[in-house]
Amino acid sequence: MSAATSKSASKPRLVGINHLALEVGDVAEALAFYGKIFRFTLRGKGRGQAFIDMGDQFLALMETKKPHRDNTRHFGLVVDDRSAVRALAAAAGAKMLDGPFLDFLDPWGNRIEVVEYADIQFTKAPQVLRAMGLELRKSAKALKQLSAKGVKT
Repeated sequence: MSAATSKSASKPRLVGINHLALEVGDVAEALAFYGKIFRFTLRGKGRGQAFIDMGDQFLALMETKKPHRDNTRHFGLVVDDRSAVRALAAAAGAKMLDGPFLDFLDPWGNRIEVVEYADIQFTKAPQVLRAMGLELRKSAKALKQLSAKGVKT
């Protein structure tokens, strides 16, 4: 084993994201805003924080009074069907962003890109999808990309 391989093998491997924390000015307002766009279950709530369940992951809303605005920094939320997201986000007061993707800014400056489960490589384990009450399929393009990585679905 080479020194480079040995060093690499001793490092922890990234395997996913457990949660993502968003800074919001008011947790109750943030829950109302996101509730106008997405159907979700509240995992828990505490003083100045709330946790939106996404199966085996979650979105943490953390109250802060320090405003910010994401420009290129963003994250992608995966949905079962994104066809109505643009209209719902605009109606909720999101600032829709120009470009090839479905990106918007929430009222606190967080930039969100919305992608559809069928079209991307991200996968949920079958048992997690079942627990979420979802039966989702992948597009041919996503299946080809996954297959090229050795992932059989």
